[in-house]
Amino acid sequence: MFSKYSHLFATINDPNLLLEIEKVGVIKNFDIDDVLIGVDGYIKFAPLMLEGLAKIVKEDSEGNELLMYYLSPGETCTVSLTCCMIQQKSEIKAVVEEPSIMLLIPIQYMDEWMIKYKDWKNFVMTSYRKRFDELFNTIDSIAFKKLDERLVSHLITKSKAKSNMILKATHQEIAYDLNSSREVISRLLKQLEKEGKISLGRNKIDVTPLF
Repeated sequence: MFSKYSHLFATINDPNLLLEIEKVGVIKNFDIDDVLIGVDGYIKFAPLMLEGLAKIVKEDSEGNELLMYYLSPGETCTVSLTCCMIQQKSEIKAVVEEPSIMLLIPIQYMDEWMIKYKDWKNFVMTSYRKRFDELFNTIDSIAFKKLDERLVSHLITKSKAKSNMILKATHQEIAYDLNSSREVISRLLKQLEKEGKISLGRNKIDVTPLF
């Protein structure tokens, strides 16, 4: 079944690697709000996103969450790859945002494929580079941007991840992602609408004017 989605992974072309992925990978469906990876659990597989969307968040000791990045089709979670290869407990949580299909690869193949297949190594290293860039942007946003600027960046990022200008999200969900309160987010969203930058509906946000 992976062959149906192989076009999403442009750097993976080695026919032997593709055969191994097809052989050992397990296809699994996930529903909205399913927890793909939990905090303090050992990760036993590396997920390749085939369809849907998941968000990777970091939790503090009080249960507050900070959005790190989104996992879209053609991508993998680099934090989980690291935990897999060094057999370390997860420090992040991956939550499904849209009905998703993922290919789960058992961790015992991670080290082997890094040595055996140049295509896999390139895929992993490219994934690391992309995630580092996203994490640096997140740190920059938290450290230097006002909340209204962070909100705009978040809406743009989420729209690109979903490939959709109409976002289905409640004000509370956005508040969780930005570690803020619903009241503050609602006020900022209404201000953005007043400025003509977005259009609000019932649990929907049209971000077309931002692009």
